[in-house]
This record gives sequence, structure tokens and C-alpha cells, in this order.
Amino acid sequence: MSGISVYLFDVDGTLLDSAADIYAALREVLDGHPVRVLDEALVRRYIGYHLLEFFRDVLPGYSEEQHWELIQRYREIYPARGHRLTRVYPGVREMLERLPGRKATATTKSTATVRSVLEQFGLLPYFDHPQGTDGFPAKPAPDVIHAALEALGARPEDCLLVGDSPADMEAGRRAGVRICAVRYGYGDPAELARFDPDYWINDPRELLSIAGVRE
Repeated sequence: MSGISVYLFDVDGTLLDSAADIYAALREVLDGHPVRVLDEALVRRYIGYHLLEFFRDVLPGYSEEQHWELIQRYREIYPARGHRLTRVYPGVREMLERLPGRKATATTKSTATVRSVLEQFGLLPYFDHPQGTDGFPAKPAPDVIHAALEALGARPEDCLLVGDSPADMEAGRRAGVRICAVRYGYGDPAELARFDPDYWINDPRELLSIAGVRE
């Protein structure tokens, strides 16, 4: 048995394929701004990190205040789209239904946003605690993991973080939890490998064997 009793999940690129909606919202935000290249492949590389990093890189000549204005605009546009291009990854629902232990999220979305998104896609009932990033540093800082563990009253050594980005892997290592790298998401496997993940999965249902669930 793995000894894992708590599972923390990243959301975008791990539970939900949301890149198309994120990309469309960013295109709308940046309409009329001097961005040389903006395609979905570029956007995917930033999913899992704070939006500030994205705007700093694509608009390096803008002030910090201007970057934050764009972030606020995104936070209005993204939920207003209704997540109409977002889909639950195949196998996620079955995995959550059968996976033992307690479950929480650890995402750069706000807690209010992640709760709303999980509810829309029928995933909220599977989670003991939806945790987002609310006024503290985003991944790769470990703060969101600490917040989720505190809410659950759980110990790092009992926890597995499941995510698809290098930011997830670094945050997990810094928080002292075990980490599982997702190959089907948006992260570059070579970048994920730098953190020597405890587990790798190609399909969400592979978590069941890690947990010792028999067919």
C-alpha cells in the first residue's frame, strides 16, 4: 500500500482540459495591446503559474500596475465565458469516484472560482475541500498546499499532489509531500522530470493502482 490518505489535485491540465477557454479569454484581454505572438501553445506553457508571469513576459514594457489591470480584466472575462470550451479529462470522474482517502485541490485559481468550476462540471461532491490561491503566493510557492493540508488537518507525509506543471512539482517538493506528474496535461515531461516525481501517470485512472484499488 502507498500510505497515501490525502490527494491534492491541480485543476487546469490535470482534472480539466481548459486551455482553449484560458487562451480565448487572454486573446480578448490582449486585443489592441502590442503582443507579437500569442497562440495556444504559448499560453499552455504558462498554465499553472500566476498570470502575472505571463503578462510580464508578453508585455515587458508595461508597468506592474498595467499588468495587474490586465489580470483584473482577465478575471472578469474568463468566468463570463461560462467555460464553454472546457472539458473534464477522460477517466477523471471514474478515478474520483473510486479513489479512497480525502481529496482537495491546490490550484492558482481562487477558491471561489475553483468551487464554481468544479460545481459546474459535477466534480465538487468528490472533494472534501476546494482550495485555491487567495492572497498568498502562487505555485511554485508551497502556500496553497499548506493551506489545503491545514484545512484538512493532514500531514505532508500522508499526501500526494497530482499535477501537470513544473510549478506543481516544485511546490510539492517544497511542501514535503509526494508528487505525481501527469503526462496528459500541458507540462513538458522533461521539465517535470527535473523534480524526480514519485509517480507518473498517463491516465487519471492510474491513480487507482497507486492507491492499491483493485479492479
